[in-house]
Amino acid sequence: MTEHALLGAAVELAAGEGVLFTGRLSVQSRSQSWLADHVVLGRVVVAGTALLEMVLCAGEGVGCDRVAELTLAAPLVLPEVGGVRVQVAVGDPDEVGRRSVGVYSCPDAVGEGVWSLHASGVLAPGAAPGDVGFDGGVWPPRDAVGVDVEGCYEEFAGAGFGYGPVFRGLRAVWRRGEELFA
Repeated sequence: MTEHALLGAAVELAAGEGVLFTGRLSVQSRSQSWLADHVVLGRVVVAGTALLEMVLCAGEGVGCDRVAELTLAAPLVLPEVGGVRVQVAVGDPDEVGRRSVGVYSCPDAVGEGVWSLHASGVLAPGAAPGDVGFDGGVWPPRDAVGVDVEGCYEEFAGAGFGYGPVFRGLRAVWRRGEELFA
């Protein structure tokens, strides 16, 4: 078992060193009702950060505390009624300890074997590489200019993105050239 809000169990694979993390997502679940606060074009879509969080949990479970790469393949849309089963599949480690990872789902109402890929990537052991060209100790970033965020959630809603209270954390934004900092 895992102590994660979205993943309830982990199973080592018999044929190799891979591990499968599983869970079930539903907006009707009392502990997951917050998922309904992320709406895109009228449908509840699991936020990309939630997919990343599941991948991070799986990585920590196999000794890889860094997501080296993650590509979102398709949105994970939740049904109004029922839920979806999710699997985070972590592959065998390579010669340097990196592991492939994939996030899959299957609606409750569909028969066995109908799984969709939502994200794939690579997990890696150890800390992230050092210099990323950003000094987190200086805030706001040097040479960045404040951007007005008043009414941004109304603008997002007009474009089809509905963010409920759980997803309304944006307080300030700064721009430096093409870069945005929030």
